[in-house]
Amino acid sequence: MAIVFVYNANSGLFNTLGDIAHKVFSPSTYACNLCGVTHTPLGMRKEWKEYLESLHVEKEFLHADELEATYGIKDLALPAILFKEEQGVKPWISAEELNACKDLESMKALVSGKLKERA
Repeated sequence: MAIVFVYNANSGLFNTLGDIAHKVFSPSTYACNLCGVTHTPLGMRKEWKEYLESLHVEKEFLHADELEATYGIKDLALPAILFKEEQGVKPWISAEELNACKDLESMKALVSGKLKERA
């Protein structure tokens, strides 16, 4: 069992540099709220990292261009969080739900609430 976080950004050095610049100069138009809320231009927020470490479930992080190559999933609105079990990988938290989170606390509450529903 694992949670798969899929960012609405592509992998690679040049894409990363472009994302950093976008977050710094125009954060309100950045396309990935999952990244926008949980990361600073310098990396993952400490509070988010600590929260993730407190979850007793495996975590995987993918970029948009890695999703189809890894799991064969395409045409999924991103960002998204998927749930991975022996039966496969399924959408779990939608782009709409993630984009509604305005801060780190609401993002943590969303993930925690969804985990409680699965228990």
